[in-house]
Amino acid sequence: MDENGSLYVTDFGKDEVRRYRRGESQGTVVAGGNGRGNRLDQLSFPQYVFVDRDHSVYVSERGNDRVMKWVEGAKQGIVVAGGQREGNGLTQLSYPEGVVVDQLGTVYVADDENDRIMRWPKGATQGSVIVGGNGRGEQSNQLKEPIGLSFDRHGNLYVVDWGNHRVQKFNVDSTVEKLIRVALNAIWFFFLRTLNIIKEFISMKE
Repeated sequence: MDENGSLYVTDFGKDEVRRYRRGESQGTVVAGGNGRGNRLDQLSFPQYVFVDRDHSVYVSERGNDRVMKWVEGAKQGIVVAGGQREGNGLTQLSYPEGVVVDQLGTVYVADDENDRIMRWPKGATQGSVIVGGNGRGEQSNQLKEPIGLSFDRHGNLYVVDWGNHRVQKFNVDSTVEKLIRVALNAIWFFFLRTLNIIKEFISMKE
């Protein structure tokens, strides 16, 4: 659901995502709807959907092992994660499920059959494992068929660990936090550098 109260629904059987505005009964296709397939204007067994502030729709596809982004009004999507056939490489996904996207466009996806949570920065050609990826199991560093994920305002990651019948909480260092630290370090560096230049200039005047 977006901030306007519109509801977005994945139709597994029709391979499409529909948006239902308040009061609507038919809805509007916002992703897929062109038959099952792997073209950029198609979906194959869509699972989860995420809608960002620009009303772009992100869809995880079980059939194509990828996550697609559909900008509002677009006739076809863009692959933002996976799409390199099913597998366990860093460029691949296997039955992706839950998907969340942060304000920088970084995609976080529950990689079900690989028992891991992947992070794909905007424009990246491969992702990185941020949780799991240590084999299927019930240890605290393992997952078993994760299907959902969510972040709280403190950056903690909650994972629906379906195969283990539990929800796990992880303190993940988010992309946003890293960028903030990098930016602050850069500002501090340039502040000190500017201060030294001013000191040198004053000493030259004296």
